[in-house]
Amino acid sequence: MDIRLVRIDSRLLHGQVATVWTKAISPDRILVVSDGVAKDNLRKTLITQAAPAGVEVNVIPVDKLISVYQDPRFDQVKAFLLFETPRDVLRVVKSGVEIKSVNIGSLSFTDGKKMVTDAVAIGGDDAQTFRELHNAGVELEVRKVPTDKKRDLMALLAQEGI
Repeated sequence: MDIRLVRIDSRLLHGQVATVWTKAISPDRILVVSDGVAKDNLRKTLITQAAPAGVEVNVIPVDKLISVYQDPRFDQVKAFLLFETPRDVLRVVKSGVEIKSVNIGSLSFTDGKKMVTDAVAIGGDDAQTFRELHNAGVELEVRKVPTDKKRDLMALLAQEGI
């Protein structure tokens, strides 16, 4: 599998992702990787309807990504992986899926989280998960769109005392 981009975005597939990011990285398939969304028929339908022209969208559970990553039938797939949570990315990395870099686009604010940018809110569990990904050698960069300057998530966490 040719992984073009791994992105964490609590909004998953929306306008910026469907247009700007897809144009920038030219995937032929967007894989929304989430156990919860894979079980939710309404959300699955809404996500697949947001697919940009010429790009197939699949909503799959985490274990399915792990199994298809190793399958030679998917070697030629140019994939854009979209995750809802950093915990799912860590699970995939620990299972042997090679991820070199993760783009963090949006993480919703909830009680107990702190805003580190105008679109990214981090809680204690998120911070620990990102540290584990960083320690595994995964680059963690924050950008809403491809033309934004990359911001190092670990530097933002340090700056905010998280």
